[in-house]
Amino acid sequence: MKHAFFIAAFLIILPVAWFCQTSPSVKRTIIKTDQFNFSSGGTVAITGAPNGSIQIVGSNANEIEITAEIHLEAGTEKDLDTLAASTGFITDESTIRTSIITVGNNNKFGQKKMPKGMAKELLTAPFTVNYIVRVPKYSDLEVDGGTGDLTIKGVEGSIRANFLESNVNVEIIGGTATIAVGKGSADISFGVRGWRGRAANIQVAEGDLTVRLPSTLSAEIDANVVRSGAIENGFPDLKPRDRKTAFTEKLIAARAGVGGGSMKFSVGTGKLRIETLRSPL
Repeated sequence: MKHAFFIAAFLIILPVAWFCQTSPSVKRTIIKTDQFNFSSGGTVAITGAPNGSIQIVGSNANEIEITAEIHLEAGTEKDLDTLAASTGFITDESTIRTSIITVGNNNKFGQKKMPKGMAKELLTAPFTVNYIVRVPKYSDLEVDGGTGDLTIKGVEGSIRANFLESNVNVEIIGGTATIAVGKGSADISFGVRGWRGRAANIQVAEGDLTVRLPSTLSAEIDANVVRSGAIENGFPDLKPRDRKTAFTEKLIAARAGVGGGSMKFSVGTGKLRIETLRSPL
């Protein structure tokens, strides 16, 4: 009898446990867009989602064009309707600076009060926002993201970018550049159309950093690997700033050309590759 009781109890509990572990969810992808005038020479600041990519492209038009591909997941279609109405982005616009700010359950949908009728479980519903943003090519950029790829091409201004985890691919043409990645990789090309920058500071805490430098570069270069890993120097024109201090696999203090702007490259754990930029075909 005892064995029969335990078997019966198990058969009752098992379907309940299985149902809890495989509770169904529904998904939806929506697109939100915006487009407005913005003059060259201003700053575009983008605050991304906790998960999602950001692609920024410079253009000849004096306008900003935003396309946000939003992926939502919830328990019911009704919950998805609520999330779809509240998740996306807002803009804060002026003549010299525009901010694009992601709103979602990570920041309570950008509101002081919760949307009316919002179920508490939606505060932890997963979502992703992937951006494509076109900006005037003469713009300064400030970008903050969580986990997702970052791509910047064709922008001739200063760049500041921070990502927790990312695969970064950035062209740096002019202005200062400060890029920090917590985990992932960074592929940075200087001077695709001729580098006119003043200073650069590129950091990857955990992962690989590849730096591509033009053969005509003149700059002061400091490169280091803090913990495990090594520097792979494939740029033949680097010379020690101090002839008595040789390059090592952990540290390079060099001068390219006649010197000039300061370029600092740092990896915590991983490889740091310095290569010659190939001319575009």
